[in-house]
Amino acid sequence: MTKPDDTIRILIPLKVRKKNGRPKILPPTDYLPSEDQAQDPHILRAIGRAWGWRRRMEAGEFSTIQELAEAVGLAERHVSRQLRLAYLAPEVMKQLVYKREVIAVTVMQLTECSALPWQDQAGVVFGSAPDTARHYQG
Repeated sequence: MTKPDDTIRILIPLKVRKKNGRPKILPPTDYLPSEDQAQDPHILRAIGRAWGWRRRMEAGEFSTIQELAEAVGLAERHVSRQLRLAYLAPEVMKQLVYKREVIAVTVMQLTECSALPWQDQAGVVFGSAPDTARHYQG
């Protein structure tokens, strides 16, 4: 005699991608996250840190990135790269920080994007410029 199957199966269409070197589960494309879950906290933390460093540099607390790096206990290359986040386009910053829109790039790619002209950054960061974004997506 066979027992009826008591197992309930629920299928949720998710994708697993690596983001910042870690696996991240991505929701379906038609899913709209709540406002407080839309942005990766690593991105917000990196932007906040970069602005704090920029203010300290502009205030004259440090005259070089090397001095800043030694003071915060990080590698000069890392500080230099992260500091670029303080120079993102104002529209990109507004969408990232206030609207907390989901971005199409990682923190590292975001720092590279800061070298682009301001009018091109939003397309790369938010994925609306596929030809430009292809260069930054790894």
